[in-house]
Amino acid sequence: MDLNIPAPRNKRVVIVGGGFGGIAAGRVLTRHGEFQTVLVDRNNYHQFQPLLYQVATSGMEPTAISFPLRKVFRKGKDFHFRMAGVEAVDAARNILHTTAGDLHYDYLVLAAGTDTNYFGMESVARHALPLKSVGEALALRNRVLATMELAVRTADAAERAELLNFVVVGGGPTGVELAGALAELQRRIFPKDYPELDISAMKIYLLNAAPRLLEGFSEESSARALKDLERAGVRVVLGATVKDFDGHAVTYNDGESIPARTVIWASGVIANALDGISTEQLGRGRRVKVDEYNRMEGAENIFVIGDQCLLTSDPRYPNGHPQVAQVAIQQGKQVARNLLSSVAGKAPEPFRYKDKGSMATIGRNRAVAEIWGRHFGGFFAWALWLFVHLLFIIGVRNRLTVLFDWSWSYLTYDRPLRTIIRPAKK
Repeated sequence: MDLNIPAPRNKRVVIVGGGFGGIAAGRVLTRHGEFQTVLVDRNNYHQFQPLLYQVATSGMEPTAISFPLRKVFRKGKDFHFRMAGVEAVDAARNILHTTAGDLHYDYLVLAAGTDTNYFGMESVARHALPLKSVGEALALRNRVLATMELAVRTADAAERAELLNFVVVGGGPTGVELAGALAELQRRIFPKDYPELDISAMKIYLLNAAPRLLEGFSEESSARALKDLERAGVRVVLGATVKDFDGHAVTYNDGESIPARTVIWASGVIANALDGISTEQLGRGRRVKVDEYNRMEGAENIFVIGDQCLLTSDPRYPNGHPQVAQVAIQQGKQVARNLLSSVAGKAPEPFRYKDKGSMATIGRNRAVAEIWGRHFGGFFAWALWLFVHLLFIIGVRNRLTVLFDWSWSYLTYDRPLRTIIRPAKK
């Protein structure tokens, strides 16, 4: 048996990755049991990535945005989960090689997402902090709080300046939201927690290589985000290409630098690689090239969805779709429906993305949103952002927990989760 999974009565679909796309595909496939569905992920939970920055800035507990994958599919028919890392695909033999053993498939759905892209800068990769997982969010929370503790006890002015400078690299939604959340900590929380410090000496920088923030948004929304961040005290530097970070100073453009111990890298992603997929099958950002049905080139029974795929046949997105959750969700559902259609002898339908809008929050009562061709800002956009994100969190308990955390923070101007929790050493 493959990984101690019973032999399938029907054909087996193996899904790699329990993110938005993998869960969307799995939910459709397990409704009636036409396939044996196997989900493989290195973690046993789904993480709600859009809110990782709130865990990192003490606004939310990690369990509020994490949900056990086995519970997601508790009512699914002929479903099996195995926690393992995926190493390679053997397309010729229909075998997936994992850290726990080999797994045979009839159909394979790759939804393994992306990893942080440091663009080949080894020093940046070694010293900067990424934000792609719950574990990385907790590591960032620990760093921010531990840095403040160090700043309190140091008598060296130069060292304190390094410690109190926080640099966010990347002006997309993650970078903008993270910079805004750090500014909230500086304004509302740290003056009360660290009365010995001159909090006005704390500086938050947002470095962005592009000429404007939120390039996927309209110029109007970009300008509003810039204005809101600057009003919150964030020092935004546009056209700033980071060249190096040695743990004590970040260097950008032609030798300009900022002394800092904490640099958060939100400047790009690269698709997770799997052995067995040739370089000819990869496009920009190491994304796997797929046809209009999300089938990998040269493989009729391998599908790739979400951030990991590059689909260029959609007339409105000739350069590929944006790497956002809605694309992954819609592709996961479409691939699953097409697999079910194949059982019924029906022809598959090509994927066409339905853009439901974009939004980013900048801080308390401030956000930008673009929905139905209209642009919103301020409190209304912020409230809309809260509602939409609450809607997509999995689990009633998690939604209530998030709602309580948000309500508490809003009413009390406080963030109660300022604890430094490190793994115990055996």
